[in-house]
Amino acid sequence: MNWQSFPYFAIAAVLCWLAGTLSAFRKRQRGALVLSGLGSAIFLVFIIGFWMVLDRPPLRTMGETRLWYSFFLSVVGIGLYSKCRYPWMLGFSTLMSLVFTLINILKPEIHSQTLMPALQSLWFVPHVIVYMFSYAMLGAATLFALYLWLRKSPEEPSDEEWSVCDSLVRIGWAFLSLGMTMGALWAKEAWGDYWTWDPKETWALATWFSYLLYLHLRPANRNHHLLFAWLTFSFILLQMCWWGINLLPSAQGVSVHTY
Repeated sequence: MNWQSFPYFAIAAVLCWLAGTLSAFRKRQRGALVLSGLGSAIFLVFIIGFWMVLDRPPLRTMGETRLWYSFFLSVVGIGLYSKCRYPWMLGFSTLMSLVFTLINILKPEIHSQTLMPALQSLWFVPHVIVYMFSYAMLGAATLFALYLWLRKSPEEPSDEEWSVCDSLVRIGWAFLSLGMTMGALWAKEAWGDYWTWDPKETWALATWFSYLLYLHLRPANRNHHLLFAWLTFSFILLQMCWWGINLLPSAQGVSVHTY
């Protein structure tokens, strides 16, 4: 299984996700869960097969991390739909998974089998997977906040509805914290120091503080416009931490996180 076979798996997975979303809007909950779950399973089969062919975890390039992001977004969407029965949440997660999948189809990247010495560490796999899962949870929180903000209703979103966003942010922030801790331990092993204020580390810390501030301010704030704006701002910081750092001149030739 190689990168050339990805479009076939991707199309099969996306068709299942779309069929699952359609079933959700038609109030066929069982069918929605089965079809969406099948799509995620197909996607995971490709990731595992690709891992075996590369003889290394597919976590090095942006294209490879987008694979995990698409997969985790679909899983989070299924989990939210299973718990809350919000068809729009399944639809949003499907749409975002589709976008990142399409990017990987249209813009394939070079996938070398080799790993540089710094990446040949036991911390590599758990660190990146934990981060991708946290990004998916925080992305889902932003999507659900967008749904509440755009929803045409004369009433403000209830605390119960916003509690879904809060739960997603708490879980995402917890995994973000775990990922940063793993990264610090990995940095100590690879470069001899836990923290060096590398550009990516700086953006990661800014993202971490932004979501932490949301969690502290949220109990006393019920303005859904402000809450959505803060989650959007935090998510923009997250994107800068994930891939935007590669576009910054200050990181070129300086950051140890650009491979």
